[in-house]
Amino acid sequence: MNRTMNDTQISLTEREQQVLRLVAAGQTTPQIAGTLCLGVETIRWYRKKLLAKFSASTSAEMVRMAIEMGLLK
Repeated sequence: MNRTMNDTQISLTEREQQVLRLVAAGQTTPQIAGTLCLGVETIRWYRKKLLAKFSASTSAEMVRMAIEMGLLK
């Protein structure tokens, strides 16, 4: 999924999209790990990767940006 925001293109893998949707739904890292049948450390890695892609310092900021970019409905 590609979107632009101020000339910045963000490309998310299917797994990153899944993690982003679950973060936006309010799930904690352990809950996301259980939902996706992955380890907690793996989800932490995905969350850090997502924050970096959005240049966000918090999950709330990342979710807000994703909504503004049309990545979340």
